[in-house]
Amino acid sequence: MDTVKRIGPREFADDASTWLELAPSGEPVTPVAFVDLDQWVPGDPLPVLSDEPRRILIGVTKDSVPDRLSPLVQRLTFTLVPVGEDGDGSERVGVTDPWATAERIAEYTAAAPRAAVTLNGLLRLTERLPVADGLTAESLAYSMLLAGPEFAAWRARTPRRPVPEHPEPVLLSRDGPLLRVVLNRPQRHNAFSRDVRDSLVEALALARLDPTITEVELSGNGPSFCSGGDLDEFGTTPDVATAHLIRLRQSAGHAVHRAADRVRVRLHGACIGAGIEVPAFADRVEATPDAYFQLPELRMGLVPGAGGTVSVTRRIGRWRTAYLVLSGAPIDARTALEWGLIDTCVGR
Repeated sequence: MDTVKRIGPREFADDASTWLELAPSGEPVTPVAFVDLDQWVPGDPLPVLSDEPRRILIGVTKDSVPDRLSPLVQRLTFTLVPVGEDGDGSERVGVTDPWATAERIAEYTAAAPRAAVTLNGLLRLTERLPVADGLTAESLAYSMLLAGPEFAAWRARTPRRPVPEHPEPVLLSRDGPLLRVVLNRPQRHNAFSRDVRDSLVEALALARLDPTITEVELSGNGPSFCSGGDLDEFGTTPDVATAHLIRLRQSAGHAVHRAADRVRVRLHGACIGAGIEVPAFADRVEATPDAYFQLPELRMGLVPGAGGTVSVTRRIGRWRTAYLVLSGAPIDARTALEWGLIDTCVGR
C-alpha cells in the first residue's frame, strides 16, 4: 500500500506532517493523507487542527469510531468506516474495505492534486455560505481550474466531437397548475449542454413569473435523467472570466433553488454531475431504483460546477460530498436515500 500515506498520533504531535507541501512547480506533494484512527488509544491527545493550509486528511478505521475521536472526525475531510458503522453521522462513509478504498482514493486524486486540494477548501467554504455566495465561490474555483494544467491534460487526451443540434432540448407542457419540464436529448443521455441549461433556466423563469403555476415537475426522456455536462462543450468558452460570468448568469441550480418549494424532480438511470447537482436544489427529489449518482469532475481536473458543492453539501454534508468527488465512485438509489440525497425511491 505504498500509495497511501498514514498518519497516527505521533505524526500529529509535530503537526508538520499534516501541512500542505508544494513542489517547485506548485503541484501539491502527497495531497492526501489518511489518519489511522485505530492507532489512537485512550489517553492520546486529540490534535487541534488550525485553519492553516493542510493536506486532505481522511480518517480510516477498521472498526467503529470511538466517541472520544468524534471531535477529530468532525474536522477531517471524511472518514472511511466499515459498512454498518456509518450511521452515527454524515462525516462517516461505510465501505466494504476501508484501507482498500483509501488506496483507490489516493490513486484517483494523484491524477488531479490541484483540483482535489481546491475541492477540500471549497467545501469548507460553501457549507457556511448562503446559496448565491456559495455558487459564486464554486464558479470562481471551477473557472480557475479550467485554466489549469490538469484540465488541459484531460482535454488534450479527450478529443472533442461535433455536438449535434436538437430543435427541442427541453419540452414544456401544462396541466392546470402543473408545469412539466422534460430534458429531451435522449440520444446523448440528456447531457447538460448550453441549450439544455438555457432552456431549463427559461422554463423556471416562466414558473416564477406565472402565479398560476403552483408545481413544476422536472424529468428526463430516454434511459437517463442526465449524464452530466456535455463533455464536447467543456472548455469552449473563449476565456475563463467570461465562463464564470455566464455560469453565474445562467445557473440552472440557482433557478431551481429560487423555486425549490414548487419543484419536484423525477430521476432515473444515470444522474451524473449536473444530473444530481441541479436537482439537489429542489425540495422534493424522487428516484427510481435503477438511478445512480456520481460526481466525476475530478478526473477532468475540475470540481463540480453546476452547483453541487452547494446543493449536494446541503443535503448530505460536506464530508460525503467530498467522498463522492474524491473517490469518483457512484452510489445507488438505496444509498442516496439513506444519505438524504434523494427524498424517496419510487417505481417507474
